[in-house]
Amino acid sequence: MNNRVVITKQNIRNKDYLITALFEEHRMIEVSCENVQEDALLGNVYIGKIKRILEKIGAAFVEIAPGKITYLPLPEVKDAMMARQCRPGKLTEGDELVVQVVKEGVKTKDPTVSTNISLKGNALILSTQNKILGISKKLDSAWRSHFQELFSKKKKEDYGLVVRTNGKNYSDEQMLTEFQMLLEQFEYLKKQCRHRTCYSLLHQSPPGYISGVRDYLSMNPQKIVTDDPKIYEALCRAFEKEASIKKEQIVFYEDPMLSLSALYGLKSKLEAALKERVHLKSGAYLVIQPTEALTVIDVNSGKCIKGTQKDFYLKINLEAAKEIARQLRLRNISGICLVDFINMDTKEAREELIEALKQHLAKDIVPAVFIDFTELGLAEITRKKVRKPLWEQLPG
Repeated sequence: MNNRVVITKQNIRNKDYLITALFEEHRMIEVSCENVQEDALLGNVYIGKIKRILEKIGAAFVEIAPGKITYLPLPEVKDAMMARQCRPGKLTEGDELVVQVVKEGVKTKDPTVSTNISLKGNALILSTQNKILGISKKLDSAWRSHFQELFSKKKKEDYGLVVRTNGKNYSDEQMLTEFQMLLEQFEYLKKQCRHRTCYSLLHQSPPGYISGVRDYLSMNPQKIVTDDPKIYEALCRAFEKEASIKKEQIVFYEDPMLSLSALYGLKSKLEAALKERVHLKSGAYLVIQPTEALTVIDVNSGKCIKGTQKDFYLKINLEAAKEIARQLRLRNISGICLVDFINMDTKEAREELIEALKQHLAKDIVPAVFIDFTELGLAEITRKKVRKPLWEQLPG
């Protein structure tokens, strides 16, 4: 599969955005739009102060900068790094602790933070909470055994370590070098949280486009293309030692006659990704409607002509299932999603649809899961909330 990552700046509705888009052949599969005038918070680590605790809803509100409030789910607080604590063993308003922004703010909701600090490398992730040695399930048993042997005696008990799928592209020496780098970052955080003042930024996440490329490495992109010289230099530095990306795969695009955005049709593809209706090749179409609580998707047969074709509705639903999985990624739809597929006559047809839907959802980097059909016959899907949906990244 010819995967490419395209990174460029685009003026949309009189605002400048940095666009990071993943293309599969000529189709845009994922896209992130960052307003260049806004500071990105996702992944940053701060010393925050607990402003309020609401036991009834199991949450605390943590201030990470003057006037900047975030949401902390209390049931997930374990082994927090405390900077200053009023009462040992119990969180109290006024306590200062280390938190990481794990979800962007959506609409009226504040950004979400966690006391589980996750430090990401190209092949490894070190975390402070789930203190196990985890190895990607996408790696075969031989690789899993190898990494188990490589790290089992080196990992300590006060942090967790995860080997990512593309770890197989690294030599043992490269893996151990990255492991040492992450370990030094972890030790730095532990030391600094005791000496730095409240609201200090202890760790700044790399730019969104760097994180995006890092997440796409497991998909083996053939090229990473940008027309911005500073971004090109940053990419070369960030992935200089990346085993699965050769230097010539990072491409600086320069053509005065045709912009990179125009070459890939970014503007029209973004406009299409914001429309309510999505047309399918068969003549059927989807209607995608976001609400405050969930997203509803309706599958319509449209201009399809039934005729005598066997399993007519199943074929439309299978085509729709593939496109729905793509639209979830493209629009970054998260939370609960209800899909009204066309009713089918047999249990076998429904089971075939469920299996196809699960396979398409499994390709998503963000966890996306088919739950079940509701009593009303709607397919329920959940997708983890991390970034804002596309329609909030590009507000009208």
